[in-house]
Amino acid sequence: MSSPVPKEAIVGEEIDKGATESRRVTRLIRLPEVQHRVGLGRSTIYRWMSEGKFPKPVQLGGYSVAWSEREVEAWISDRLK
Repeated sequence: MSSPVPKEAIVGEEIDKGATESRRVTRLIRLPEVQHRVGLGRSTIYRWMSEGKFPKPVQLGGYSVAWSEREVEAWISDRLK
């Protein structure tokens, strides 16, 4: 029996390839949270992704995807400039 995929996950990414212990933690957020943060609907998000105007999600397994919170926040910051 498999457990359900959590609504959010934490993934470590290396800051410096030479660093052994240094890791950044990024939170993965699911579509409802992305929609809430950016104020866009599902269709617009997916259309803009296909046009290269919005960050692409990472595959969690099966049909489940999530976005890097850091990438979504960077996208929002770029819009505010």
